[in-house]
Amino acid sequence: MSQADHANLPLAVRLRPRGIDEIVGQQHLLAPGSPLRRLAEGTGAMSVFLWGPPGVGKTTIAAVVSHQTGRRFVEISAVTSGVKEVRAQLETAKKELARGVSTVLFVDEVHRFNKAQQDVLLPAVENRLVTLIAATTENPSFSVISPLLSRSLILTLRPLTDDDLNILVDRALSDPRGLEGKYRLDQQARTAMLSMAGGDARRVLTYLEEAARSADARATAAIDLEIVEQSVDRAAVRYDADGDQHYDVISAFIKSVRGSDVDAALHWLARMIQAGEDPRFIARRLIVLASEDIGMAAPTVLQTCVAAAQAVQLIGMPEARINLAHATIAAAAAPKSNAVVMAIGAAIADVEAGRIGNVPPHLRDAHYSSAGDYGHGVGYRYAHDYPHGVAAQQYLPDELVGRRYYQPTSHGNEAQIAERLDTIRELLAPEA
Repeated sequence: MSQADHANLPLAVRLRPRGIDEIVGQQHLLAPGSPLRRLAEGTGAMSVFLWGPPGVGKTTIAAVVSHQTGRRFVEISAVTSGVKEVRAQLETAKKELARGVSTVLFVDEVHRFNKAQQDVLLPAVENRLVTLIAATTENPSFSVISPLLSRSLILTLRPLTDDDLNILVDRALSDPRGLEGKYRLDQQARTAMLSMAGGDARRVLTYLEEAARSADARATAAIDLEIVEQSVDRAAVRYDADGDQHYDVISAFIKSVRGSDVDAALHWLARMIQAGEDPRFIARRLIVLASEDIGMAAPTVLQTCVAAAQAVQLIGMPEARINLAHATIAAAAAPKSNAVVMAIGAAIADVEAGRIGNVPPHLRDAHYSSAGDYGHGVGYRYAHDYPHGVAAQQYLPDELVGRRYYQPTSHGNEAQIAERLDTIRELLAPEA
């Protein structure tokens, strides 16, 4: 490739690492003796599935493994390739292997291959006709056939941190393959690019490349926030993940959900997503809110929020934004009650104040033979032997008889619970 052709390649491609030690991030997979390092050094021959969000280095790792070991590198996409194309590449790999040249077959978005297409890969992997490196943004355990997984390793790639992205930006600014030291990037512009990139290396390098072109058009070497916003065609979200904005925006989000303003809640959610907030943090706060501010008024909202958190783990961003929105809308639109948090708070307050008392004798453990000698379990009434499954007897310690912690509201499902509790408490009364 000529120097002019190389200069026309995207910045992210020009800066692709030439060796494993140039890879940024994923240090948990690159330790001495690790499977990935052995694969890159030519001492390992296993096939691997690289599972992680976009822009964390899946294609880069595959190319480095091929380049560093001198193997032939073939890249296909599961989006555009069918069984015919896969068979053709495997046949070529077989011929090359007969000549002493081994092949690294990189399959991007392998989760899009159907079972028949994955079956075609199986003999080649089993017989090590090729070293398969397959990239996926979805959990391979759910999207890849078991026989193929059992013959391969699954390596989980993590989103790049701001520190990782900073290393890439510095390299891009100074490297002869990149911008060759021609530009100055001010701190506000850098912060905005990192925030909008959301841990995606390809995205941050694309933003930087476009900002450099805009700087050229203005005949300046200084890349500032205005140039970045113009280049990306998007206003930078003012959001300091470690400062006041982090706490202010999540506070506004929670208070909007608590206040049942669905639209405001979605606005603050969008602000956090676009600013690159950790989606797991948002999901955790929704789970807490589901019990703290909704509770038994709509108990299924907790299930929805937990499911959203699991979805964040399973599929990652950007798709998981839909699951977070689903949970946000469910929580904001639900009837509200803080009776659950008030109940456990009151119970804990009594315990902390020393109002604990002894376990009533009839409730004590009576599974051993001499328990009756101490009066343990004597007189206990088995609830299922009584009408409505409620047995009137003392359950609280003497010091707390009559204490009521849970006071349900009349909102949503809690109205029915309140009605049932009134009946239960009447049945539990001593006179009953």
